[in-house]
Amino acid sequence: MKIYRANIVPLNDQAIGTAAHGSALFVVNGDTLTVNIEMFDTPANEQHWEHFHGFPDGRPAEIATAAQDANHDGFVDLPETEPVSGTTMVPFNDQPETMDVPNDAYPVADANGYFAYTKVVPLAQLDAAFKKVFHDSELALDKRVIYIHGVAPSLNLPSTVAGEVAQYDHHVTLPIAVGKIEAVQL
Repeated sequence: MKIYRANIVPLNDQAIGTAAHGSALFVVNGDTLTVNIEMFDTPANEQHWEHFHGFPDGRPAEIATAAQDANHDGFVDLPETEPVSGTTMVPFNDQPETMDVPNDAYPVADANGYFAYTKVVPLAQLDAAFKKVFHDSELALDKRVIYIHGVAPSLNLPSTVAGEVAQYDHHVTLPIAVGKIEAVQL
């Protein structure tokens, strides 16, 4: 059994008015990956995309901080995270093993901004899809970071905030929390 953990800390909290935080636990046991994510103080009653990000070449990803606000608009948007965190890789939605990122199958926070996500993922299917998309790269959880995304559509974002994905605008993709995934037991 292999165990990985991430302490998820706020990102963009000054700009969005809430300090989303939580934790993630990843357990590889035989042919399954069990993912447990628990979040507090996220924007309430909103769907929150969650993924791990990283570099396909295996470089270790790092978490974005306010220092990544390259255009100095007060927000670290999705494109500004890429130099330190890499690209969106595996979604934590209703079927992570399909690697289908842009959809409406992510957790929704309750009225207090809380949500919990648990999913048992078939590891062989996830690994095959991951290798197909990222050209034989390994999952390498300890080289990845987890992001939680999403603010209310009513939040006034400057026109400089980017991050549209398919039909979803930057309100959906704006990072609100991030954590470095670290090995606990290998």
